[in-house]
Amino acid sequence: MEKKIVCRVLTGPTASGKSDIGFRMAATHGWEIICMDSMQIYRSMDIGTAKPSREEQAAVPHHLLDICDPRESYSVSCYVQNAEKCIREIAARGREMLFVGGTGLYLEGLVKGMSLGNIPANEALRAELRALSEGPEGRKLLDERLRKCDPATAEKLPLNDLRRRIRAIEVSESTGTPFSAQPEAMTESPFEWILVSTCMEREHLYSRINERVDRMMESGLAEEVRRLLSEGVPEDAQSMQAIGYKEMVPFLRDEYTMEAALEEIRKRTRHYAKRQMTFLKRIEGIRYVDSEAPEAYAEIERFFQV
Repeated sequence: MEKKIVCRVLTGPTASGKSDIGFRMAATHGWEIICMDSMQIYRSMDIGTAKPSREEQAAVPHHLLDICDPRESYSVSCYVQNAEKCIREIAARGREMLFVGGTGLYLEGLVKGMSLGNIPANEALRAELRALSEGPEGRKLLDERLRKCDPATAEKLPLNDLRRRIRAIEVSESTGTPFSAQPEAMTESPFEWILVSTCMEREHLYSRINERVDRMMESGLAEEVRRLLSEGVPEDAQSMQAIGYKEMVPFLRDEYTMEAALEEIRKRTRHYAKRQMTFLKRIEGIRYVDSEAPEAYAEIERFFQV
C-alpha cells in the first residue's frame, strides 16, 4: 500500500498564538505553510485578517493566500480542492507542509472529506443556473428557485453565495431530495493528518483579542475598508462579512462612533473564538497545547514527530 502523505495542522482560536508558533516551526524545519483561513484567501484584505507580513511570506513559502478577488465568493469545497492540490505539489518536490489557521469548516472538510462527492455535476443545469443568476434580478430568481426545492438551504446561504446556491439547486433537482436532506457521504482522506490546537485561559485569550483589535485599528483598518469600498467591493460581498470589515462600514457612514465600532469588533471576535473552540471539539484526534506554557513549542514539535 502506498504510504500516505503526512499533513501537519496547527489550529486554534483566533489570537491564541498559532500563527507565531507555526511560522517559527516552519522556518526552523524548512516546511511550507498552507494557510487555513477563510478570509486570508482574499487579496487586499491584510490588516483585518492578520495576514502574514511580506517579510514572513518571503522567509517561508505560503500557499492559499491572496487567491481570490474580494468581490468573489469562495466555498469550503473549493478550499479543499485547492489545498489537496497544494499538498500533492509540495510533496512532489520532496518538501513537507504545515497547515496554519482557525477555519474549522476547512479543517473538517480536509480531514473528513467532502459530503455529496458521489453526486456528479450536471453541467447543463449549472450553465442554465449561472445564466439565470447573471440576468435581470438574477439573485432574486435564483433564490425563488432554491426556495421551491430546498427552503432550508435558501434560508441558510447568503444571497451572494451563488456558487453554493447553484450547487444546492443542482443536487436537489438532480436527485429529487433537498440538498439539506442529503445523507452525508464522507470519504476517507487520502492523507495522514496530525492535528494540534493552541489554547489558553479564556480571560487571557479575550484580553489578547481586545489588544489585537486595537492594533488593527492603529494599523489602518478603517482606511483598508474605505479603499475596498471605493474599489467597488460590494458591502454584501462574502469577504465584507468578515469580522472587522462588516463593522467598519457603518462607522465610515458616521452611523457608529469609532469606539462603538471597535467594541462591536471585540465582542464579535470573542464570540467567534468561543465558537471556534466549540467546533474543534467535533473533530477527533486534536491534541491541545497551552501556547503560553514554557514547553509549548517543544510539546508541539513532539506531537508533530520532529
